[in-house]
Amino acid sequence: MSTGRLRTKKKSSSLDQSPDNLPLRSSGRQVKKKATETTDDDDDTSEKKYRKCEKAGCTEACTVCFASAAERCAKNGYTSRWYHLSCGEHFCNECFDHYYRSHKDGYEKYTAWKRIWTSNGKSEPSPKAFMADQQLPYWVQCTKPECGKWRQLTKEILLTSQIAQTYRCGMKLNNSCKVTSALLLCRCIFFFSSLVSDHWWYSMLILPPLLKDSVAAPFLSAYYPDCVGMSPSCISTNRLLGESNIVKLEHLKCTSNATGMNKYFQPFYQPNECGKALCVRPDVMELDELYEFPEYSRDPTMYLALRNLILALWYTNCKEALTPQKCTHHIIVRGLVRIRCVQETEKILYFMTRKGLINTGILSVNPDHPLLPKEYHNKSVIIIGAGPAGLAAARQLQNFGIKVIVLEAKDRIGGRVLDDKTFKGVTVGRGAQIVNGCVNNPVALMCEQLGIKMHKLGEKCDLIQEGGRITDPTIDKRMDFHFNAILDVVSEWRKDKNQHQDVPLGEKIQEIYKAFIQESGIQFSELEEKVLQFHLSNLEYACGSNLYEVSARSWDHNEFFAQFAGDHTLLTSGYSTIIDKLAQGLDIRLKSPACHIDYSGEEVQVTTRDGTVWTAEKVLVTIPLTLLQKSAIQFIPSLPERKMKAINSLGTGVIEKIALQFPYRFWDSKIQGADFFGHIPPGSSKRGLFSLFYDMDPQRKCSVLMSVVTGDAVATIKNFDDKQVLQQCMTVLRELFKEQEVPDPVKYFVTRWNKDPWIQMAYSFVKTGGSGEAYDIIAEDVQGTIFFAGEATNRHFPQTVTGAYLSGIREASKIAAF
Repeated sequence: MSTGRLRTKKKSSSLDQSPDNLPLRSSGRQVKKKATETTDDDDDTSEKKYRKCEKAGCTEACTVCFASAAERCAKNGYTSRWYHLSCGEHFCNECFDHYYRSHKDGYEKYTAWKRIWTSNGKSEPSPKAFMADQQLPYWVQCTKPECGKWRQLTKEILLTSQIAQTYRCGMKLNNSCKVTSALLLCRCIFFFSSLVSDHWWYSMLILPPLLKDSVAAPFLSAYYPDCVGMSPSCISTNRLLGESNIVKLEHLKCTSNATGMNKYFQPFYQPNECGKALCVRPDVMELDELYEFPEYSRDPTMYLALRNLILALWYTNCKEALTPQKCTHHIIVRGLVRIRCVQETEKILYFMTRKGLINTGILSVNPDHPLLPKEYHNKSVIIIGAGPAGLAAARQLQNFGIKVIVLEAKDRIGGRVLDDKTFKGVTVGRGAQIVNGCVNNPVALMCEQLGIKMHKLGEKCDLIQEGGRITDPTIDKRMDFHFNAILDVVSEWRKDKNQHQDVPLGEKIQEIYKAFIQESGIQFSELEEKVLQFHLSNLEYACGSNLYEVSARSWDHNEFFAQFAGDHTLLTSGYSTIIDKLAQGLDIRLKSPACHIDYSGEEVQVTTRDGTVWTAEKVLVTIPLTLLQKSAIQFIPSLPERKMKAINSLGTGVIEKIALQFPYRFWDSKIQGADFFGHIPPGSSKRGLFSLFYDMDPQRKCSVLMSVVTGDAVATIKNFDDKQVLQQCMTVLRELFKEQEVPDPVKYFVTRWNKDPWIQMAYSFVKTGGSGEAYDIIAEDVQGTIFFAGEATNRHFPQTVTGAYLSGIREASKIAAF
């Protein structure tokens, strides 16, 4: 820092001509040419020859012009007006005229820039914006860990991600504008790197930073660049003007393919698009973001620019942890604000990591380099249950740098995920195996991380009647229409109903159906009635229960939230591949059922059935809802009455499966390549008994079928032994394929989830008189000490592995923040 005005050096080289060689600020009067010539008049003149920045609050004592564009640039001398961009960055009136006045040399450059900006952007293409976007010098940080000093590039050098990634103090750079090389100014200004960290400095910034060549640009071409934090002057941010949304979405798909991004990764909403789970508006801050970063509530541009960049970087390479250092060299913006952007990127990245928006999935992190800084590490957590929810939370917390122990009652991990690999050439899930909606689904993310391919399930599903006849598709479509019309009437009925006016869904459907028959005079055929029963069995499959136990008011409560869109897929390798990877490196204690949780003291004490006492600061409970209802764990003190009421207001649905391997694929000629086919029940009493059959080998080489038992049929087979269930299933298959010989299976299994002492269910549903709010209440922590996760705590995505996984991520975030 200089304490007096330095003399202007003589022009000796292109580098010397740059104003970057002048001090950024100085204080005191202008030094006279000769001390002997000083007079009172000279003193008055010198006062007039210097003008301060007129921006209220600007701290510049002696302003310097960074532009040095005009021949008569004021440099650090007198000008009729200083134009303020930040505290530390100004340009003089002479340089303003150089670009703004039509008779000046720089006018053509300014107008060319203005045309691009106007056609591409939404904000005002002002001279200040031009100076910030085109004339401010770039700043770059030394990448030596022991250095980290910030340096200012000369005007001629354009910053690139390569330069930012590799620059070290003293290195020579190739001039991006000329063939000759130019040296980076060997000047370190600690003052500015600390100055821009202050809140007041950012508040004095005239224009928000707009990133150049952001990695997010290809995915946001349908937006005005400056509305999502990017510069409209860059080619990479050219908008798709005058095109339909369909064209824009097609462009997005092509862009994803071109950048190597998985087709199921669509983190950004496109304009006028909505209802897509785990998708963000690139031009708007979410509520939790505003809560965490209130300083951006007035102008979110910088936050949006950095958040969008981080998301794009993560989804283009989700196999490695994204660190602040990996983001830094992609932040290309002129001026001192780049220092601020780099500093803010670290904060935003840590927030997004904690929330599970990035750096999630099966990512394995070096324990010596956790994802979150040291202030998050001073916690210990016990997780009860090693299912998808517990393992997701444990993986996240351990990656954050938090000490975690998982207690699992069973002799294996996975919970309701259990794959059978004894079938030749095929993995069959005894529990979950299908992914419903892959776009932005974390399961798709983990498959990408593992290099696993998912098989897209086709839409074709022939309905076969007992006797072997394939049902006319027009009859199926007609009854599907009537079935959905009945559900639409249910939706209308419930609009003004409270919980006390709730009725069973099965009862309401029957009531509406009878009223429709009476009022319309339509008489359905026997076959049409059977097809309707098939659709009702499908609904019972979705609910996991007989419809007479399900709430008519809240049966589809989660549909009010954005759901996962896109393909339904079969995980041919099974969920266990993901589960095993999530568990890798975790401290998991099998055969350790928790029976008491005492949170009355400073630390929580968890006692397992063998008498072992474990202590930690936080406990996460992820056991199935059935076990919570049956008080399998005693809480001391007891859980709040509000929580227990919510726990008991939900139902615990049961689905059972049967899988059969045959000596050959007898169904191929009839099904013709479909992934599944339906069984029309002979009557309502047989509804749900093997209503769907899935072909478990997309390659069509192995001969394995899997079917489900739902609704009242679950109770029907409860007291059957496996051979009796097999006989029932084979009777159905031989009826469906009556025209040919159906061989006996060479191998089979029948699940018994309802008899598993540590599971006893498939998934939750809202019972009559209940509400979707119960999911949120169960998810509430108790005294910031006891936390809850699992599919029955996820109001948005219950009944799925995805919902269980996301609940674990949610609770890991909450625990880390406490």
